[in-house]
Amino acid sequence: MAAHRNKKKWSDLTPAQRAAVLVAGSVQLSLAATAWVDLARRPAAQVQGSKAKWAAIIAINFIGPIAYFTRGRKTAS
Repeated sequence: MAAHRNKKKWSDLTPAQRAAVLVAGSVQLSLAATAWVDLARRPAAQVQGSKAKWAAIIAINFIGPIAYFTRGRKTAS
């Protein structure tokens, strides 16, 4: 199990690395929460595809919420 030896524990990280992990996690959670709230409030007619599909896609780290905001919402005509 060579891969197990390379895993770092939280206590092994430097303060800068810990801060970076916390910032990245906060950004991810904020993006996902904002996307899910928008999806929940947006009428199905204003969403490209099914709302259930987009709800699952949003759960994919960083890529999901960004994809929803760029491709999942229909623009006002």
